[in-house]
Amino acid sequence: MDRNPSPPLPNRDQDEEEGAGGDCIGSTVYSKHWLFGVLSGLIQIVSPENTKSSSDEEEQQMELDEEMENEICRVWDMSMDEDVALFLQEFNAPDIFMGVLAKSKCPRLREICVGILGNMACFQEICVSISSDKNLGQVLLHCLYDSDPPTLLETSRLLLTCLSQTEVASVWVERIREYPAIYDSICFIMSSSTNVDLLVKVGEVVDKLFDLDEKLMLEWIRNGAVQPLDPPQEDSEEQPVFKIVPCVLEASKQVRSENPEGLDVYMHILQLLTTVDDGIQAIVQCPDTGKDTWNLLFDLVCHEFCQSDDPPIILQEQKTVLASVYSVLSAIYASQTEQEYLKIEEVDLPLIDSLIRVLQNMEHCQKKPENSADSNMEETKKSDLTQDDFHLKILKDISCEFLSNIFQVLTKETVAQGLKEGQLSKQKCSCAFENLLPFYSPVIEDFLKILHEVDKTLADDLEESFPNLKAQT
Repeated sequence: MDRNPSPPLPNRDQDEEEGAGGDCIGSTVYSKHWLFGVLSGLIQIVSPENTKSSSDEEEQQMELDEEMENEICRVWDMSMDEDVALFLQEFNAPDIFMGVLAKSKCPRLREICVGILGNMACFQEICVSISSDKNLGQVLLHCLYDSDPPTLLETSRLLLTCLSQTEVASVWVERIREYPAIYDSICFIMSSSTNVDLLVKVGEVVDKLFDLDEKLMLEWIRNGAVQPLDPPQEDSEEQPVFKIVPCVLEASKQVRSENPEGLDVYMHILQLLTTVDDGIQAIVQCPDTGKDTWNLLFDLVCHEFCQSDDPPIILQEQKTVLASVYSVLSAIYASQTEQEYLKIEEVDLPLIDSLIRVLQNMEHCQKKPENSADSNMEETKKSDLTQDDFHLKILKDISCEFLSNIFQVLTKETVAQGLKEGQLSKQKCSCAFENLLPFYSPVIEDFLKILHEVDKTLADDLEESFPNLKAQT
């Protein structure tokens, strides 16, 4: 079905019995009696006499009765209302859902129950209550081992909701740390799933976990480096050893064309990994992983993001993902690994072209309108502009640092090639100078020394445009 059925309204008989609004949940028009009936039906599904079944009956349990599915889907819709969510909490509905998740083998029923809990967790009071229930927490985390993508999606959504609540986030981080198998399950999803919605939500969970707890991030980085002590038995199936970086890369490739926001999430995960030395080593130590990471990110900035035929304003849409990508590329570039994919003559000029184009577009984005027709509108947009300026500032700082690192290793031959192909034209050099000065003055002075040998006229023109620079030629 395309959507869940609409929740029922109280019928006239109920209104007459209960009085006006007596059967309504809070300030809604939803019926208490009807909801009691649905929850009672759920209890019956997981009651002991119904869970003891033969193998033939087990197959039937995998399917959900159409009428029950329609009714429980209505509850799922209703649970987005705070009054309904609080009523479900008072009726101990989370305990009922926990029983379903612990005993039912029906994927659709499990998905719906986790989905309802996810809706309920959007309200702080209920989120705290759900999070404080250790047994429920264990059952929910166990859902990450499920093979059903919709159930995994709803479980990930619920986890992200709880991790986003500061009062309970640490509780979930510690629980996840207690279950090492969660790492394998999440890596398996990232490396093998083709469900883009699931990959994006799992990525958001990983991103949030790494942002909240560096210790957990380090543990997950090191997990892939630990080999099993005992060799597998001849008759046993060898378990794969998941490494976090290849799994993140595989998920990135999967979401790249279909979900830009999802790609942004996975690029930020890579950026978080590079904030610790173990994370950088996890990327560059294995030549194949380093090459795959570099090639993917290099292709993004040189052939996809902020291209020459894109309008400058595109930078506003791409500023956060570009900041992450440049940050990771810069970390790999600065790691001093002698790898084929880091050959200076092959990567420096395309990167310079990309970085300078971003800086040029940034100048366009930061220009203030000369005439303001509506001052009130300007005031309402002030906070948004401040936030935009903040993200652009981060992108500028990362871009300038990366550009300065590339400038430091430019050779005479590379500069000559850049002048010939246009990556180091006067206009682009001027833009680079404007952004790199005064913080990177020594880098610019060394670059001018080389430029004097290759194109003295251009070097003189640049010195005239930037009189504070004294190139020591």
